[in-house]
Amino acid sequence: MAEKAIITRVHTSPLALDAAAWNALLAQQAHATPFMRHEYLAALHASGSAVPATGWHPHYVTLEQDGCLIAACPLYLKEHSYGEYIFDWAWARAYQEHGLAYYPKALVAVPFTPVPGSRLLARDEAARTALLRAVVAWCEEQSLSSLHLLFGSEADMAACKSVGLMQRTTVQFHWKNLAPEGGRFRDFEHFLGALTQDKRKKIRQEQRRVRDAGVRFRWAHGSDIAAADWNFFYRCYERTYLEHGNPPYLSRAFFERMARDMPGAWLLFIAEREGEAIASSLIAVNAYPSSARGQNGFTFSPPTAYGRYWGALERVDSLHFDACYYQPLAWCIAHGFETFEGGAQGEHKMARALMPVATHSAHWLAHPAFADAVEHFLEREDAGMAAYVQELKAHTPFRVAAQKVPNP
Repeated sequence: MAEKAIITRVHTSPLALDAAAWNALLAQQAHATPFMRHEYLAALHASGSAVPATGWHPHYVTLEQDGCLIAACPLYLKEHSYGEYIFDWAWARAYQEHGLAYYPKALVAVPFTPVPGSRLLARDEAARTALLRAVVAWCEEQSLSSLHLLFGSEADMAACKSVGLMQRTTVQFHWKNLAPEGGRFRDFEHFLGALTQDKRKKIRQEQRRVRDAGVRFRWAHGSDIAAADWNFFYRCYERTYLEHGNPPYLSRAFFERMARDMPGAWLLFIAEREGEAIASSLIAVNAYPSSARGQNGFTFSPPTAYGRYWGALERVDSLHFDACYYQPLAWCIAHGFETFEGGAQGEHKMARALMPVATHSAHWLAHPAFADAVEHFLEREDAGMAAYVQELKAHTPFRVAAQKVPNP
């Protein structure tokens, strides 16, 4: 019997997709994160955060066979490069200087979310490659300048290599719950004891400044986060952007949908002084199953926390470091989480024991001459990135090199 034909569809809204089918496909991926769940992507759209009015034009691509979803990805046409965290402004300027249009470009990514993970959802590697080929073909049909897949998984990068996309390596800083003698840290003091004396002293000094200022922390997870706490968090989050003269990327309606549709994915720390809330940090936690490992095909992914958003209504020395790093790390240790991902950029995170980790993107440019130029640029950049990581390795905050730093 002949194999059933594969049907490619392009959807101009994530709300048009079958949420259960999307999430079931996500659960089959080796590097699933909460940010690729349909609820998260739908909230970005329904809240007005990632929509055409803000420069994000959704064109989600799906492959179906015999009525079943076999592959899918979030594809956006972009009129700018904001909210991506992989920088291609120089490429856009070069196009402009040569009288060529760089925008709109195509982007396979989760808007405003620089978290590594699966982007090309597929039932197997053949379907993943077929999906990517369909996306490239669609970009060619639309006469787009380029396609960019951001913060992809190993499986995504393998598919990109097979299709001929150029690859780019960048660096983030992640913390591992890995004690020098093996196993996990027993508590925060055990973790501090693994650091060099100067790093340990600095962290204790910063926490002491916060305590001496009369600040105490409380945390809540999931449905225990009260509506008033969500409202307070948004005041803090919004203020962080407004202080820099920019509106926030994410609307209040987005977080309202998170509280309603994905409460288990969020952990909130609130800093209080004399009973009044003054700052907050919102952490995501990976609370969703992946069928890549475990009995009966389903288990939870390695428990991971993701530093996401922060804001304060009052200025207190070292409060940012305590709220965004030390409190979440202590929580991760207490709850057996294996990894804390600190987000984009930030060498200062190494002083807090977040170590450099390679992250990956892939790029296709339609113009042959520009594709050659970018390929040469990426070769030089990759060599520089390798040297940069080696330099970072030489400045480990740990007393012994117990935590291996992966090469980019």
